[in-house]
Amino acid sequence: MEPSSLANRIKAEAYARGFDLAGIARLGPADTAAAFDGWLERGYAGTMQYIERGAAKRRDSRLVVEGARSAIVVAMDYGGREPSGPVARYARGTDYHDVMLDRLNDLLGAIRQVSEVPVAGKAYVDTGPILERDLARRAGLGWFGKNTNLINPDLGSFFFLGALLVDLDLRPDEPFEADRCGTCTRCLEACPTQALVEPRVLDATRCISYLTIELRSAIPVELREPIGDLLYGCDICQSCCPWNVSFAQELKEPAFAPREFLIGKDSRTLARETLTMTQEEFNAAFRRSPVKRTKLRGLKRNAAVTLGNVGTAADIDVLTRALDDPEPLVRDHAAWALAELRARSIG
Repeated sequence: MEPSSLANRIKAEAYARGFDLAGIARLGPADTAAAFDGWLERGYAGTMQYIERGAAKRRDSRLVVEGARSAIVVAMDYGGREPSGPVARYARGTDYHDVMLDRLNDLLGAIRQVSEVPVAGKAYVDTGPILERDLARRAGLGWFGKNTNLINPDLGSFFFLGALLVDLDLRPDEPFEADRCGTCTRCLEACPTQALVEPRVLDATRCISYLTIELRSAIPVELREPIGDLLYGCDICQSCCPWNVSFAQELKEPAFAPREFLIGKDSRTLARETLTMTQEEFNAAFRRSPVKRTKLRGLKRNAAVTLGNVGTAADIDVLTRALDDPEPLVRDHAAWALAELRARSIG
């Protein structure tokens, strides 16, 4: 099959498997390698040391999978029209890694069937040393927004990215060259912790998603209040984006629908229930969920911060009991939360 015909067939197979966007990029040196190096040098990766360990491969996607020459880059929408809440939209349902990897591996099987030659390949969904946004822009899927997310003119940015690296010479799509953010700076202005230090530059160590998910230690005291009632992750810089206001999609993938434990609970209720959870209850509530990444101790830490920010006298008892939690991390944040309530003359 001709490279152009095969490329079109592959993209059609991707759409048939529920992906909302599909494009093809040729592997090679990353266009954003210099910016990536500068980001690391400024310490903006924080404690995410795994990013620096795989830096060489991130700079050149040809080094990730031996013999790979092309990337089929896909996106799957997770419902930007869903209401905001204490848990970021992406993390309310089944773990997107599992959902997308299964479908990318199925896509690889389809490629092997339609191709006239043996095909080797490997799928990645936010799990390997790849600058996914770089490949996605090169595959024509969108531009880098000032909030650092990839934005597509038809979908906005509430979607996951995945890549299937294969040892085929496929016709690449035209890269997305336009910058459609214009003079808008709503995302920079809306960030409660000023994590967007300049357009398209994120200091992860100030980002609420990093603080509530990736950070394993204590949340810096000066950043606890700005977190507000966000328990896990943050959507603020996406929710305020005009492209999402206009083009975000309704949730259509059942796998990403909110799990039962989260339905109908405001931030205070969810935080109180989290603080009293056992490990067994945590495992049951968040089975196959992205939320498990922060572990129970991290989620309890976040819950204490939530109650310190929006709690009432009714929350003093659960915070007091958390002072006896086996984890020092939880005890520390519970003590901070109680002090905050007292400072507001609550209790």
